[in-house]
Amino acid sequence: MKHNKYSMGFIMTGIAFIVMLSSLNLDAFTGKKPVVSSKEPKIVNIVNFIRLLEPRDPKITEEVLYQTVVKQVEIMKKYNLPGTFLLQYDALMDSRYQKLLSGLPKGSFEIGAWWEIPQPLVEKAGLKWRGRYPWDWRANIGFSTGYTPEERLKLIDVYMTDFKKIFGYYPKSVGSWFIDAYSLNYMYEKYHIVASSNCKDQYGTDGYTLWGGYWNQAYYPSKINSYMPAQNAKNQIPVPIFRMLGSDPIRQYDTGLGTQRQGVVTLEPVYNFGGGDATWVNWFFKSFTEDGSLGFNYTQAGQENSFTWDAMAKGFEIQMPLIAKLRAEGKVKVETMEQFGLWFKKNYKVTPATSFSVSEDLEGSDLKTIWFNSRFYRVNMLWENNGLRIRDIHLFDENFPDQYNSQPATSNECVFFTLPVVDGYIWSKSNQLAGMRLKAWIDGKEVLLKGKDPRFSNGKGAVHISWPLTTVNGTMEIDLKETGMTIKWNGRQALNWYFDLNTSAEAQLPFHKISPKRVDCSFEHIGYKVQAIQGTFSKPANGAIMRLKPEANVISLNLSDINASKL
Repeated sequence: MKHNKYSMGFIMTGIAFIVMLSSLNLDAFTGKKPVVSSKEPKIVNIVNFIRLLEPRDPKITEEVLYQTVVKQVEIMKKYNLPGTFLLQYDALMDSRYQKLLSGLPKGSFEIGAWWEIPQPLVEKAGLKWRGRYPWDWRANIGFSTGYTPEERLKLIDVYMTDFKKIFGYYPKSVGSWFIDAYSLNYMYEKYHIVASSNCKDQYGTDGYTLWGGYWNQAYYPSKINSYMPAQNAKNQIPVPIFRMLGSDPIRQYDTGLGTQRQGVVTLEPVYNFGGGDATWVNWFFKSFTEDGSLGFNYTQAGQENSFTWDAMAKGFEIQMPLIAKLRAEGKVKVETMEQFGLWFKKNYKVTPATSFSVSEDLEGSDLKTIWFNSRFYRVNMLWENNGLRIRDIHLFDENFPDQYNSQPATSNECVFFTLPVVDGYIWSKSNQLAGMRLKAWIDGKEVLLKGKDPRFSNGKGAVHISWPLTTVNGTMEIDLKETGMTIKWNGRQALNWYFDLNTSAEAQLPFHKISPKRVDCSFEHIGYKVQAIQGTFSKPANGAIMRLKPEANVISLNLSDINASKL
């Protein structure tokens, strides 16, 4: 595998930016200056994870990797920025990293675990190494998913014992592209970890798919599925999982659509469009700090040392002074993973409702978006060409096990899913973007409704969106709440409006039966339903997959009582 921008091994040194930004009450539509509010923090974690070796490129020696971490430490110290360094086992056992990290100020830097499985850890646990190299990034070799539950416990015990011998305590934060629930729960119960992290949502990149989960932010996972938010405290692992890498909330979702693999548009400093581009970085943090967020807003940036300092230096030198500046202005709070994990656990007993909105895109684009998450579902709305497309709806069920909870992965790839209702990426082709579009029947014709910029406002556990239309005189009022969403037409004239779901012809859809008040679905041997409290579902004659019409100008969906069951 060559060292390229899609190489998983290179994609991230999770410089986890958990930006605990003190939330701003910015009215972007009146031009008022943002007012910092401590009630809705904006949080940045800077997290770097460390590997000892990189077998895919002979030019990337152990010394090159070590010097990369030295440079990361230097620039973070220069700007007095705290952060978290996560050690893979082979790096943990290297005296250079032990000396470097042991000398860091305890109040500013956290040392934790990066949970990829290299050869020395496997052999010390008394197991047989099956990899091609001393570190092999395949899902059934380099991750805990590739081992039986009993083997996972041996691996964890060896790592934790040696970590404590070196640093005098057990790590409080454990990150990885993905950790199975069995391992995560054991780490919590025996070693009392307080925070974890996994990869951003991605489809197929480097052979790892995590798709449909709690977008960005942080959540408590189900005890039988580390990717699935739990709905109840009794069924959750009480360790918040932070989503890594700082995804572009507009472009990351469907970048690369129509090609063989999904692209990457994140805060990772190696990317020329993303974390290595000053224009993009400044836009991202402007939206992050000035656009409204529900509960808190969070981002993580950074890079694993596998990318090397030469590739990431430009991005680091753009991002670190900017983060320091935003902190000095009171717009963000920069913490370690452990610190934010403790804050999250103190403030939330179950996974909260959160949002990430963008009211102004990069120059030259008029796109607007909002991501809303709760412990029951996620939804993404995208305003494009002055119209509205519901691009994504996925449902969460704590009883939906991941396939690695009780047995090891047998493939070199790994997949985690939730329950789809709308999927604007998997169900799309480059010439047919899937989603639910807002339409109306006007003067005998079906038209896409157009409007001005949406206005976002946050209440207690909910987001309100007011979207003034231009096609007709009035507004669409949208409420996103923990258990579902409501959409209402507010105008003097009668309007025959509705949402139509369109997908590519090849899309494999979960819908089995469309009834006026419910849609019955199945995915991955799990049955579930979507219910209309107000409004009706139907199968229209215009080629759309499904239509959702209002009753008395209101659509209200229950997205919490999905009646999920094994088929």
